[in-house]
Amino acid sequence: MLLATEIGHATHRDILITLIDGKPSLVAAANGLPARVAFALEDMGFAFALIAELARPAAIPAVGDASSARLMAMAGRVARSDATVLIQGDTGTGKEGMARFLHAQSGRISHDFIAVNCAALPETMMEAMLFGHKKGSFTGAANASDGLFLAADGGTLFLDEIAELPLALQAKLLRALQEGEVLPVGATHPVPVNVRIIAACNRNLAAEVAAGRFREDLYWRLNVMPLELRPLAERPGDVIAIAAAMLLRHQDFVWPTASALEKLAAHVWPGNARELGNVLQRAVVLRDGERIDADDLHIAGAPQLRVVGAEPAPVEPVRLRDVARQSKLDAIRAALRETDGHRAAAAAKLGISERTLRYRLAEMRELAAA
Repeated sequence: MLLATEIGHATHRDILITLIDGKPSLVAAANGLPARVAFALEDMGFAFALIAELARPAAIPAVGDASSARLMAMAGRVARSDATVLIQGDTGTGKEGMARFLHAQSGRISHDFIAVNCAALPETMMEAMLFGHKKGSFTGAANASDGLFLAADGGTLFLDEIAELPLALQAKLLRALQEGEVLPVGATHPVPVNVRIIAACNRNLAAEVAAGRFREDLYWRLNVMPLELRPLAERPGDVIAIAAAMLLRHQDFVWPTASALEKLAAHVWPGNARELGNVLQRAVVLRDGERIDADDLHIAGAPQLRVVGAEPAPVEPVRLRDVARQSKLDAIRAALRETDGHRAAAAAKLGISERTLRYRLAEMRELAAA
């Protein structure tokens, strides 16, 4: 990066920085000229995040929090091996982005990265879509298909929402990982395949094993290199970095004001980066002025449980199990209120792990939807 006074030495790979008194601006690199960023002191915080984003290689996720930087450094080391990786984290924490980073930093970069959401696969077609099938092997199989494993041969296959695979298919996935070969539907001989598996889950996979919904042997086969992505609320330094990355994707780049950044930093983001992206997209479209101000950020509260008023005593006796569960949920609500929604602090207050707290919150959401 160069100061504006050094423009005569600049190329399109540089970023020219100018400190001004007026409104900030960004001119993208074009025609061999460098990108130019001008900003006043009050916009310095976002300007630095923007400059970092302009310099960031596309394969590296946007990070601004020290803990996220350490995680990415570790992920870079993991990427150099061919070991299976299990990524766990809440919805919207960037699991696919991490998987793409691992592929881009690996020796398989010249081959395909194929992502599949296991929850989106029709259950009756899962096996054929993953492992392929022979012509005529089932009704409608007019042609043979290689399947996703063979399509990713030499590269990386990302299996998102791995916990959604039925137990019968988990056994076949385990064999594919152990033997390095797949058996297409209708075939009599297995086909060798060289693919790196990265799996992801938004639930605690160890708890799924304990509940009998996921094979323990497959869990250990996948959990060679575990990576856990924390909620956005627990890595506040990433909020501005991700916001800069998202705003740069818009054709007309819009600068946020300092008050807008303060509002973004104060929110707990229960929907993680997806919620942040929605808020910014609405602000870009609906803003009143040239810049995104705090009033342009329409941040909805997290979905709340229905508040039920006092009701007559039930005719049926209350079960002790239900009373205990309700007591736990009330304690969680109180802890979240007292910590302004900060899950790590709430978990510490309750004397439980953050992972346990996430499970309890999932139970609360299920009860609310019932």
